[in-house]
Amino acid sequence: MSTLRNSVQLIGRPGMDPEVKTITNDRKMARFTLATNDFYVNNKGERVEETQWHNLVAWGKTAEIVEKLVKKGKEIVIEGKLTTNTWEDKEGVKHSTVEVIINEILAL
Repeated sequence: MSTLRNSVQLIGRPGMDPEVKTITNDRKMARFTLATNDFYVNNKGERVEETQWHNLVAWGKTAEIVEKLVKKGKEIVIEGKLTTNTWEDKEGVKHSTVEVIINEILAL
């Protein structure tokens, strides 16, 4: 049950080809965005589509798989965990981002 504490599963389409970098000791990191769509009916009875964008990051072997499989617009399934990054810029303004660290990926 402990693996369910911070678990994210998404099905969507990448908004860009992944940006892949080689970090120290030939370890790779891949970064890209994923669009997921949801539908609801508004108070007028109209079907409305809503798109959410998610920031995704993969490391090591998973990043190598992302580099080979993921292309802009190609539907994928990912499983991972949420992380929050916070930092302060030169002017002292605090910023934060939420990312999904990918553990598993499947191309549809």
